[in-house]
Amino acid sequence: MGFIMTAEGHLLFSIASAVFTKNAELTPVLAHGDWWHIIPSAILTCLLPDIDHPKSFLGQRLKWVSKPIARAFGHRGFTHSLLAVFALLATFYLKVPDTWIIPADALQGMVLGYLSHIVADMLTPAGVPLLWPCRWRFRLPILAPRKGNQLERFLCMALFAWAVWMPQSMPENNVIRWSSQMITILQMQFNRFINHQID
Repeated sequence: MGFIMTAEGHLLFSIASAVFTKNAELTPVLAHGDWWHIIPSAILTCLLPDIDHPKSFLGQRLKWVSKPIARAFGHRGFTHSLLAVFALLATFYLKVPDTWIIPADALQGMVLGYLSHIVADMLTPAGVPLLWPCRWRFRLPILAPRKGNQLERFLCMALFAWAVWMPQSMPENNVIRWSSQMITILQMQFNRFINHQID
């Protein structure tokens, strides 16, 4: 399987992702959201995809959930796929009432935490099966086994520093504006897809 990112790495990566998306204002909810909702929510779910591994940090504590999922899908199966991603993205379109127990910004923070895990796993040689049940694995193996935890920690801390610095420091936020335009296009296409399925 090769090098697998640690729980510490996923926690750091989820915080960096939450900071970036909040500062970049990727959605109106995140733009006006509460830091104390978004970051803790991202941390809460950033280890959830590894529930399919009984020896993972979360799997060891929830074996009664982890073992059946591991038997059904194996490690880095459905929980690391686009099927899971699309199901989560659909929650961005939920109209969350103000009286609901989970605020909208916390809900989107939970989605971000989950997605950050999948992106982080793509940085390892093991990759992730985005097209599950197809076994093809997608990877950008920046984190090599021989480098171990030190490189992982350095990368996550560097991403965190960049997430804090970039949105405020880029001239006229050109990169952020381009990213936001791309995300808006993707949101429109996804919204059309959802509406088509409902119709």
